[in-house]
Amino acid sequence: MTTPSASPTIRGAHLVGSVNLPDAETVLRTVSSHLGPQLRRIPDGEVGERFYWVQFQTKRLDEVRGLSRIPGEPHLLRGVFDGRPFRLDEGVSADELVFPNLGYADAALASYGTFRRLRDEGAIAPGTRFQVSLPTPAGVIGPFVVPEDRAALEPAYERALFGELQRILDGIPHDDLAIQWDTAVEFALLEGRMPSWFGDDVLAGVLERAARQAAAVPADVQVGYHLCYGDVEEQHFVQPSDAGHLADVLGGILAQAPRPVTWVHLPVPIERDDAAYFAPLASVAVPEGTELYLGLIHHEDGVEGAQRRAAAAATAITSFGVGTECGFGRGPSERTAPLLDLHAAVAEAW
Repeated sequence: MTTPSASPTIRGAHLVGSVNLPDAETVLRTVSSHLGPQLRRIPDGEVGERFYWVQFQTKRLDEVRGLSRIPGEPHLLRGVFDGRPFRLDEGVSADELVFPNLGYADAALASYGTFRRLRDEGAIAPGTRFQVSLPTPAGVIGPFVVPEDRAALEPAYERALFGELQRILDGIPHDDLAIQWDTAVEFALLEGRMPSWFGDDVLAGVLERAARQAAAVPADVQVGYHLCYGDVEEQHFVQPSDAGHLADVLGGILAQAPRPVTWVHLPVPIERDDAAYFAPLASVAVPEGTELYLGLIHHEDGVEGAQRRAAAAATAITSFGVGTECGFGRGPSERTAPLLDLHAAVAEAW
């Protein structure tokens, strides 16, 4: 592809969430030592049961009376998670369901204790925030619930997830906290890869939910969005033809959120170093206070590839930070430190 001759202004780096290291302390120490000066916030790496994004939520759904998996032999994912979807039991209303502890608040509160200790020791720079990444409710309901029950179950699960958020807000000082909403299944709906339960106007449904997610986070807590095209075995569920849907969601969130949005992260496929991919983003007015991060770092082609994609991006948006397309908690652990160094090298290249 032809590389445009444009020079962007790179403003730091962003980690989506998952990092393949054994525990939160190792993640926080390693990230800070390799990349700390380029980061405004640090996640705990989504370690433990969260290693495969939302798959562990199936074990929580197994505890909900009134939900059952469809019949059949368990279909194991990664040899751990049963992939059979859930359905409402006959005669049960979704409003009657009682969800267990979902695990997000417990993990965040435990990791924040480690974060605060390391910051007090000087291992994490002052002013750095602790980042908690949460899935949108659709991210759990879409893959794990039969299509005919998704519309009924999503509000019930949203209430449970917002309850987890409230525990996080109650347990972590707001000036230390940043909440990221991982928005992936929504793009499967927008691309027609999954039947929609959002109504006739899918984009309107996406933005209505995103506004509720923003409203659930107080103004003194940073809030951001990771817009995602999936990362199953390091592959998108569909390769976007361009950033059109991303631009629609980005612009809609910024216009409809009832509070300022601190950052938004967007993916960039490895082969897209052409201006046409980024062109739809030129029409989005990003406020001065909102950080935009582009996931244009790929381990396969290093600094040179990232620079090509950044130059192409600069034909539409001239200032942004950098990251990978998604988290890298499911890639080989030996890749982690070099990837962190690659973030730093790209961020410092301009």
